[in-house]
Order: sequence, then C-alpha cells, then structure tokens
Amino acid sequence: MSSIGKLMKQAAKMQQQMEQIQAQLAARTVETTSGGGAVKVVAKCDGSLASIKIDPQALNPSDAQLVEDMILTAANQALSQAKEISNTEMGKATAGFNLPGLM
Repeated sequence: MSSIGKLMKQAAKMQQQMEQIQAQLAARTVETTSGGGAVKVVAKCDGSLASIKIDPQALNPSDAQLVEDMILTAANQALSQAKEISNTEMGKATAGFNLPGLM
C-alpha cells in the first residue's frame, strides 16, 4: 500500500476514534463546588454545563455578588476539569499521528 493510502487509512481510523471519544465525552461529567458547597456545578466533558445547584441558604439578597462569584468560580473549575479530560482523551486518539508541518 502506498504511503498516501496508509495515511488515508490511518486518518479514517483516527476520525472514527475521535467521533467515539466525543460521544463518550458528551456523556461524561465532572462536578465542582464553591463557597463550601453552597454552589455546585456539573459540566459535561464536551464543554457544556449540565447543571448548577445553589443552596437556598446562600440566597440572601444582600449576598448576590458573593453568590455570583461562587457560581463563576465553580463553573470555571468544572469547565477546566472537563477540558482537561477532553484533551487527554482526544490526545489518546491522535497519538502517533504526525503530519509534517502541522505539529
């Protein structure tokens, strides 16, 4: 088989693996908390947020800025963890596949 043929076959296999990994990542979640558990965020490893839960006791109107900051912190932590998992899993699929000039 020619080098181009091998490369095309390898690329098709990698694409199939990446599609499978993306489907798995869409179902995989991470959970983080902020404010001692007052805010809980669940993120999917495809980069989307699945849920945000707020302890009702944290909803004092005078603490709105604090609650907003806790939500932002928990959401960023969840998305960061999800991205790390995604990058690791996608890296497994592309390992050993080098195109000159691209990497």
